[in-house]
Amino acid sequence: MSTIEDRLGALRTQLASERLTGFVVPLTDEHMSEYVGSYAQRLAWLTGFEGSAGTAAVLGPKAAIFTDGRYTLQVREQVPGALFEYQDVPKTSAAQWLADHAAAGDRIGYDPWLHTSGWVDATAARLAAKGAELVAVAANPVDAIWRDRPAPSAARLEVHPDQFAGRSAADKRAGIAEWLAGQKADAVVITALDSIAWALNVRGRDVSRTPVALAFAIVHADASVDLWIAPEKLSPDVIAHLGPDVRCHPRADFAAALGGFGGRTVVADPATAVAAIFAGLKAGGATVIEARDPCILAKAIKNPIEIAGTEAAHRRDGAALTRFLHWFAEEAPKGGLTEMSAAARLQQFREASNMLEDLSFDTISGAGPNAASPHYRVSEASDRAIVMDSIYLVDSGGQYRDGTTDVTRTLVIGTPTPEMKDRYTRVLKGHIALARQLFPVGTRGSQLDALARQHLWQAGLDYSHGTGHGVGSYLSVHEGPQRIAAAWSAQPGGDEPLVPGMILSNEPGYYKTGEYGIRIENLVIVEERTVPGAERDMLGFRELTLAPIDRTLIDVALLSGDERQWVDTYHRRVRAELAGQLDDVARAWLEAVTAPL
Repeated sequence: MSTIEDRLGALRTQLASERLTGFVVPLTDEHMSEYVGSYAQRLAWLTGFEGSAGTAAVLGPKAAIFTDGRYTLQVREQVPGALFEYQDVPKTSAAQWLADHAAAGDRIGYDPWLHTSGWVDATAARLAAKGAELVAVAANPVDAIWRDRPAPSAARLEVHPDQFAGRSAADKRAGIAEWLAGQKADAVVITALDSIAWALNVRGRDVSRTPVALAFAIVHADASVDLWIAPEKLSPDVIAHLGPDVRCHPRADFAAALGGFGGRTVVADPATAVAAIFAGLKAGGATVIEARDPCILAKAIKNPIEIAGTEAAHRRDGAALTRFLHWFAEEAPKGGLTEMSAAARLQQFREASNMLEDLSFDTISGAGPNAASPHYRVSEASDRAIVMDSIYLVDSGGQYRDGTTDVTRTLVIGTPTPEMKDRYTRVLKGHIALARQLFPVGTRGSQLDALARQHLWQAGLDYSHGTGHGVGSYLSVHEGPQRIAAAWSAQPGGDEPLVPGMILSNEPGYYKTGEYGIRIENLVIVEERTVPGAERDMLGFRELTLAPIDRTLIDVALLSGDERQWVDTYHRRVRAELAGQLDDVARAWLEAVTAPL
């Protein structure tokens, strides 16, 4: 179908044929993933929205799309306002909007493989109060009208060697079995794709930018595993790696297998196991315990091998980024660069290591006003020239076997305005405040979030995204459970205590609609800190990211002595760690741009 209007019309026709008056289309898959394979991109196909978080709701002649503050500009550029109302999360939600607009007798459909039980229960209750009904569909009506829907990826599963994982899969399975004993349970359903990859020390190529494979797993109390995965993904090497304690079945058989746990106690994570899984287990007679996936926290706390690996990946990645920054500093003033050409050149610098497996996400390459969209995604239609006396923001990262990187640098071409320098310096001061902060064991990310915003707040400014997200080890660039985000944020996880070994981003920003955007992002790792005379065990952050910060945008007069010292110390470390990987010309440039303030 050629247009979004055609697709929306076809969906309404399909709903009518199924005696439904509405339907909810989330951006996720059967694993509640943030990033999904092309086969599951129903929201993008229906609405045109290409962000990584959103939901659409269709109800009779009305339709709405729900996004958070990261996508305020993007959703308006990609989704026709004549067809979909723009709704801001967390001010509202699809459930609330449906309840506000539903009439008695409405039958609103949902795909039970794309929603959690919690969402289903809460939404059903709101609709029931209006005399409307939430109806589980046997087949997704979007799929019925999406004629050229891609098939799921057939890419082979890959072994993730212990030299990178730091723990054997057998050891991880034994740890899960021990956890099950504590839960007095017989088995646990693992549905999150990165949890399965972590637990079995495997990786895949089924989702762009995230090295995971489409699969479901159930780990039993004896540490054995049933794995449901497409048979064509299994090579002899992978089968040998999994061993006899991992029994493989066709992925298509998973739903039916849920009925075979009658009389047994099974754990499922209400945040990652969809409603259909809970329904299937209960229908088969299983006793279901709701608890967090036991892989989540274990995966987030990196072991010494993973920490050494991510340090090596960041040195390699930092050298590639620095080569790009040097190239950019020489080429941008000449004219002729665009967002797409700059992003392509940065990828080439990363690929030159011959160790890059993939980017860790689509590079955010934003010039001028495009940089004001925090999760801007460049396309041929939006590709903008990089011109003099303007700001360019590049947020990028790489997937390496030994680690995942994510870094943002904001650059000025030519001369910045006083306002640009003021805003940039306020963002930098917030970045430094968070980077330097010591905090007691038990501190949550939500308690630290304001540190990064304080200097913006003093000028009546702010930004509409979290300050930090967790990062995996050759896994998802957005990894829970930890976050640095305000309690009101639409992005959960800010209430998770920070623990040594967790990797997070530190990325405050500022965005002026129609003009420019600023963000400074380093990845950091939580470490123990010794404080003389301390009465509490203390923690702090150490920078993993190594790349120069644009000094041209800094208003040094706004920095305190301690802040200037932080910048100089950080740049001294960048020089020490990267200089040996650069040629003479790039090394001389790095020396100049990291000179003391």
